[in-house]
Amino acid sequence: MSNCLKNVDITYRTDVRPSDRNDVRQIVESTEFFSEAETGIAVELVEERLSKGLRSGYHFLFGELTGRMIGYTCFGPIPGAANRYDLYWIVVHHDFRRAGIGKSLMVKTEEAIEKQGGERIYIDTSSRDQYRTTRLFYRSCGYQEEAFLKDFYGSGDDKVIYVKAIRP
Repeated sequence: MSNCLKNVDITYRTDVRPSDRNDVRQIVESTEFFSEAETGIAVELVEERLSKGLRSGYHFLFGELTGRMIGYTCFGPIPGAANRYDLYWIVVHHDFRRAGIGKSLMVKTEEAIEKQGGERIYIDTSSRDQYRTTRLFYRSCGYQEEAFLKDFYGSGDDKVIYVKAIRP
């Protein structure tokens, strides 16, 4: 998809619907970045939110274009850490990448976290070359590399942790 979507209004919603299970699966699979197990985890978080509501600790922001989900974030407060949040997922459907949707989702997610009292946001990702553009994206959104855990995900697959302070 071209950059022509930058001028199109994407609608956003935070309510979680049963149909989101399939839409999240389809979006995550479209990227060809994630394993089957990781895709299952993404869907599990939707199911957890559907079954437990806000008690699940998982919050979602869905971006839609003419009623079709084209991207989403999943985030939540870090238990035991005051005003700290994890961004668990930010995914844009492959057909809509490089159109500004990821940046828009990130900004709106940061705003939602700030409204909930969040002060810092943490993001984990892989050091594999496949995730180079992901790491560049996080840096372009103002996130700083805070930690690097060698061989965390497996031999030669390190964990990179980013952080951004959204409140002083």
